[in-house]
Amino acid sequence: MLLAIDVGNTNITFGLLEGKTILGSFRQVTDPARAAADIGQALARDLEALGVQPHQVEDAIIDSVVPPVMDALTAAVEGVIGKRPLVVDEDMDPGLPYEAEERLGADRAVCCVAAMEKYGKPVIVLDFGTATTVDAVAADGSYLGGCILAGIRTSANALFGNTAMLPQIDLKLPPTVLGRDAVTQIQAGSVMGAIGSAEYLIRRTKKEMGYGDAVPVIATGGLGRLVAEHSDYIDVVESDLVLDGLRLIYERYRTTGK
Repeated sequence: MLLAIDVGNTNITFGLLEGKTILGSFRQVTDPARAAADIGQALARDLEALGVQPHQVEDAIIDSVVPPVMDALTAAVEGVIGKRPLVVDEDMDPGLPYEAEERLGADRAVCCVAAMEKYGKPVIVLDFGTATTVDAVAADGSYLGGCILAGIRTSANALFGNTAMLPQIDLKLPPTVLGRDAVTQIQAGSVMGAIGSAEYLIRRTKKEMGYGDAVPVIATGGLGRLVAEHSDYIDVVESDLVLDGLRLIYERYRTTGK
């Protein structure tokens, strides 16, 4: 079994895989102040809840966009399964060629690798997480570029935090854009606004890519399904895209050593 770990700004997602099958997944809050022992104890409990003993986990792979958490996390994983986890961009290249002055976030590269494997090239990937990201991959498998905007929940939380009288709300699509109370108005602005911005960015991305409208658009991330269910511009929702990508990168590394 492989333990695939995606370290995001809000949560650390752990996925347990047997070949291509995801046996289960669980999360911990991303907190650079947490000790390795605390992370390890929670990891051991979660594995036990899935009926898995630590010695059954053959290896682990991590992608991360939060460097301060990595020392404690890698120590915790090694302490539980007895093996040092492999780290994307540190131990291996994700396999997404591109020309830029700085490296693409490992999570975004991993998702692009999985999208190419599943849906071919060219392809567009939208990740609706703490941030919403759009990434474009060319027909030759190289990274063309992308964009970043505040995530749906991040934007809503900023609104609540900076206004005295607006309530916290559930993020869901209201029946109308013309709300008659604060809750439905915030829902309309947050959710419908996110759908509208995603559709605009998809249209612009396809135009700049130059392949026409046939480029598949894949959504992932915690709020990907909410947006995709109300948009004709997103073709597929892949909730576990990053875990699939980590598995693919791990399998390639074990086969080729790079």
